Amino acid sequence: MELIVDGLLWFSVLSTGIMAGVYFTFTTFAMRSFAELGDEAGMRAMQSINRVILRSPFLPLFFLSTLACAALVVLGLLGLARDDPWAMVAGAATYVLGMFAVTAAGNVPLNNQLDAADPVTEQGRAVWRDYLVRWTRLNHVRTVACCVAMVMLVWSMN
Repeated sequence: MELIVDGLLWFSVLSTGIMAGVYFTFTTFAMRSFAELGDEAGMRAMQSINRVILRSPFLPLFFLSTLACAALVVLGLLGLARDDPWAMVAGAATYVLGMFAVTAAGNVPLNNQLDAADPVTEQGRAVWRDYLVRWTRLNHVRTVACCVAMVMLVWSMN
């Protein structure tokens, strides 16, 4: 069991770090860059990213990292991992809730709303302006959750 837990931990540390980097990019400069392009161009750029990301290595990593962290939570709570699993459970749960749940409940519905909007209409541009604020706030949460999760998971390896 120890080998399985160690493998899940290493994969989770690596994948939460990668995901933190992806979200950090959007939080720190990508969304501001899209906003500076103007409503129509920025909106089209984000619509394209939202479509392309679904066919990229991001999506399998998104789901596999979530499954690995969920498994660590379960193994830790069942007492099947580590003598003192609190840091592992806390880190993995932070990832599942702060990254996966926030994405599923917040970012994805906003992405779907943006995808359905027409960039050349005033209504579409209003959707974009609202999207910039709300989606970015949620992305800040995902960024922090991934960073905290990674630190906690690394800490649990000691």
